[in-house]
Amino acid sequence: MKKNYTQASRRRDRLAELLIRICGLFVIVAVVWILVMITRVALPLFYSPKATSIASISLPVELKQSRLLSIGIDETQQELFSLDGKGLVHFIDTRGGTLKESVPVPDPPPGARTVVSAELVSKSLYNLLWDTGVVSSVKIAFSSTRSESGNTIVSHEVSADPEGFFPGSGAFKRSFVRTIEGKGAVRVDQLESDRIRVTWRSKETDLFGNEKATTSSSEIQDPLPAAITAVVLDHAGHYLYAGTRNGQLMRWDISEPGEIRLLDSTAVTGNSPVTALNLVLGDISVAVGDGKGGYTAWFPVTAAGSGEGKQLVRTHVLRPHTGTVSAILPSPRDKSLVSVNDQGVIHIDHVTSERNLLTLKGAKPVAMLALSAQGNSLCSLDTAGNFAVWRLEIPHPEVSLGTLFGKVWYEGYDRPEYVWQSSAANDDFEPKMSLVPLIFGTLKATAFAMLFAVPLALLGALYTSQFMAPRLKSRIKPAVEIMAAIPSVVVGFLAGLWLAPLIDKVVLAFFLSFIIIPVMLLVTIFFWRLIKTASPLERRLRGKEFIVLIPIVLVGTWLAYLLGGIVEVQVFGGDFKQWLYSVLGIRYDQRNSMIIAVALGFAVIPLIFTIAEDALSNVPRNLTAASLALGASRWQTAWRVVLPSALPGVFSAVMIGFGRAVGETMIVLMATGNTPIMSGSIFNGLRSLSANIAVEIPEASLNGSLYRVLFLSAVLLFIFTFIINTVAEALRQRFRRKYGRY
Repeated sequence: MKKNYTQASRRRDRLAELLIRICGLFVIVAVVWILVMITRVALPLFYSPKATSIASISLPVELKQSRLLSIGIDETQQELFSLDGKGLVHFIDTRGGTLKESVPVPDPPPGARTVVSAELVSKSLYNLLWDTGVVSSVKIAFSSTRSESGNTIVSHEVSADPEGFFPGSGAFKRSFVRTIEGKGAVRVDQLESDRIRVTWRSKETDLFGNEKATTSSSEIQDPLPAAITAVVLDHAGHYLYAGTRNGQLMRWDISEPGEIRLLDSTAVTGNSPVTALNLVLGDISVAVGDGKGGYTAWFPVTAAGSGEGKQLVRTHVLRPHTGTVSAILPSPRDKSLVSVNDQGVIHIDHVTSERNLLTLKGAKPVAMLALSAQGNSLCSLDTAGNFAVWRLEIPHPEVSLGTLFGKVWYEGYDRPEYVWQSSAANDDFEPKMSLVPLIFGTLKATAFAMLFAVPLALLGALYTSQFMAPRLKSRIKPAVEIMAAIPSVVVGFLAGLWLAPLIDKVVLAFFLSFIIIPVMLLVTIFFWRLIKTASPLERRLRGKEFIVLIPIVLVGTWLAYLLGGIVEVQVFGGDFKQWLYSVLGIRYDQRNSMIIAVALGFAVIPLIFTIAEDALSNVPRNLTAASLALGASRWQTAWRVVLPSALPGVFSAVMIGFGRAVGETMIVLMATGNTPIMSGSIFNGLRSLSANIAVEIPEASLNGSLYRVLFLSAVLLFIFTFIINTVAEALRQRFRRKYGRY
């Protein structure tokens, strides 16, 4: 019977061991699978863009003799159009290369016969300069619908812009017109002999609602360093740019009627001529191409010592061409640019990330380029009269290792910086998705929390396990462990809405308490050691000494509160936070790193305390007894015998607490201002990787750049935790070999 019982026990042990191994293997597989899944979502950020050739057709016979001024294409790559000098818009089927329809521009100006030039102003709006000097606007738009059979049907529309005409006179090379809603319009004419004339048409409404229009005109009188080779005007009609033959880029402010101010005359290409010029989406950066293939982006930056004045500075260097850059075309969707050289090589680059997204090569030099309104289709017309159409797949052009982990010179900034700002109200926003401020915030929050939690937790565990009375320990330890059950959202709520305003009022008292309370405790302990041997309370308070210190802590807190107000008035002029800003240049945020240290430390303390106390309590009693027998004091025994012996377990406790602090979300989310800044000041807020995921994921579009970058953040958190745990385990094993296995 006894033998059968032993065999049954062994079978149960083997079965339990098998189940434990299976469950452990299942946990490992689950963790690895989670990593694989989040990595699969993040990896497309680094996939190479694609360009698929859709069509290569010849210009229809009917258009061979036409003087084409502009081309365009729809989103489905089924139709493209060309605008000729006679004011006809020709729609061509890309699948067969046949001419579908020729539509005259509606409502041409009286007496006008031919179109001199055409300029794409927005996604579907073109400004046409007629031979009479009048500029009119026309919209050429596409729309698509789904038929019952599932096919996409494309339709087109040509309509005159209701703003009407802008008259002009003279021999024009090129003209630009910008309409300012409710205020009028501005026209810039590039005339013969490198003359540039600006005409303003202003609208004013009097008190009776009568509208009055006034027109004024002025020519640029500033001396030009060389002949003008390229001109561009921003969409608001405020700034005019001109490139010259000797490589100068000039910028004028024409926002005020009748006033033309030269803001810049900067050498941008050396002595090579500026051959191509265009503005990046948003009209802040200007892209410059030169005769030697150089390709750069510039925007105004506040110059040192110039007050509020700004000067053009080269901020991005894009992949150069092997020949002369002949044209630059901005994307209507993002900060990408399409450029072409005189050999027919097309580059698609993103300005912010400085990535060369695609390189396309045609058989002949390219005469014209066009992007669809959504930027997913590219059409080119070469000098031999052949159209080429590509479907573009560039899902995340703004993301690269440089933009994620390096300093980037963003528009409006005076220098390259680490910035996280994923969205804004305007469509031409430049996404800023640097993970460095978030990694910094994660480490900063963890560091301050551990500085607060580790000393309290370890010293508390050492006292509880080695000095506290067993009966009192049986009550204190469960109470501390229950602290770990408090939901983190409750801790964050209290930290953000109660603790932060409280410390904001008594910030100096908070700092003084870290000096006054320890000093008072040390003085009390010193006198306690002198009187306790002769005191009748020794037996009664043995293992309960901390009870005597509770009133001392309360008195120290009260003294810190009283002295805080006195010090603030006498030393800091009555306002410590204002002194910080005016003298040290440090802003005080109500939800700052001090709040995180206390709140996150409060959440981590129970975890570290429990594991460390168990490790210290499990040190064999024969070691402590031997130490005491040799004459060591209880403190010497605890510090030099017990703590080294339990060091592997204590180290594990600290590392587990560190991992908890790194991954904590709700406390960091609610107790800080969620400001993704890189500041080592304890008076500033922060944003961690985990809190950033919680904040941003509801607003992230599925499979968009932000969505995938957030998953990349999760991968980084996973890898970071894995590395920390691996290093911690290696060190723990080393401590076990050094101090023995207990």
